[in-house]
Amino acid sequence: MPGALPLGEPAPRDGSLPESVAVGSDARQFGVYVHVPFCRVRCGYCDFNTYTGEELRGARREDYASEALAEMHLAAGVLERAGVARRTASTVFFGGGTPTLLPAHDLVRMLDGVRQEWGIDDAAEVTTEANPDSVDLAYLEQLAAGGFTRVSFGMQSAVPHVLETLDRTHDPDRIPLVVQWARQAGLDVSLDLIYGTPGESIDDWRTSLESALAQRPDHLSAYALIIEDGTKLAAQIRRGVVASPDDDLQADMYELADAMLGAAGYAWYEVSNWSAGPGHESRHNLAYWQGQDWWGVGPGSHSHVGGVRWWNVKHPAAYADRIAAGESPAAGREVLDGETRYLEDVLLASRIRDGLSIDRLESSSRAAVAGLIADGLIDGAAAIAGRITLTLAGRLLADAVVRRLTQ
Repeated sequence: MPGALPLGEPAPRDGSLPESVAVGSDARQFGVYVHVPFCRVRCGYCDFNTYTGEELRGARREDYASEALAEMHLAAGVLERAGVARRTASTVFFGGGTPTLLPAHDLVRMLDGVRQEWGIDDAAEVTTEANPDSVDLAYLEQLAAGGFTRVSFGMQSAVPHVLETLDRTHDPDRIPLVVQWARQAGLDVSLDLIYGTPGESIDDWRTSLESALAQRPDHLSAYALIIEDGTKLAAQIRRGVVASPDDDLQADMYELADAMLGAAGYAWYEVSNWSAGPGHESRHNLAYWQGQDWWGVGPGSHSHVGGVRWWNVKHPAAYADRIAAGESPAAGREVLDGETRYLEDVLLASRIRDGLSIDRLESSSRAAVAGLIADGLIDGAAAIAGRITLTLAGRLLADAVVRRLTQ
């Protein structure tokens, strides 16, 4: 089941925000995330806030688009009353769960809601995640006609036994077909991969990379499998049914991915993400790493505006009850103090290729830069030019780099 919500102070029932969020808002980008919390089955590794049909307990998928539209209307009012500059959405991202379990017209309706409440930039990036077995050509064409520009397929692996361990239900042979359909519909394509699954060999991982690269996607993500408490896979490992992921093997897999993707013309722009060239990075995710503003719609969604972060109630039924009562679905929030904002700035900015300006480091932290260069974890030439940029070794030890820059 999904993990617990963060600790924080209770959020106001009307969703109101402190006046501080308005400061500098005209210089920040604005994005919208729409969480669709429905899945056909629960994957054994997943602790996202998702629910299968039997777990909904009073919530109805067919009502969800209308509930999300109601939250968008509330959100626009909250931002206006807080004095936040009115900005059109530069990115919109539908995640989950499996957004494409809903009818295409529901996703388009929700996108139209973003357009109505805030407007959408002419050159906006509009993405939905999708399972390969949840779409066909007609579905993708409806999305493209409705304003979507990009689809991110959860490929995870091309090897059947790896998919079986992850409880993924799609046939790996379907990947070329859905990519072809997305291209026909005029959509950019991203593929998500996971490495380090118990029982996955380096040759299995090479097979998955070769299969993904054969599709020439615009964007690729490769994430190391993390075993989350409370998941089916965690229980299997605890019982000794499957082995724990091997950290050294995962490091080898990351290095192989970077080498193969680089040789195929893909450039890393964040520790776990590569693009086929400028303009194909995930601008929505970059906005997270750059500390921009976004409103998260839906159960369990997180939002951030001007140093205030909040999160919605988790269960779709609780969310529906709040919306029906005309109340904010926010469960709790945190007003970030200066130290927390600084730590997050270092953590997030150091993960991306553009890096972190050394001028943004506290003076006590700058002393660590020389040692990080000597250890081969940050690029020396970039540091001389004034930026912290991770080397390949630094990407493998990104958390350690952050600790040394903030201790």
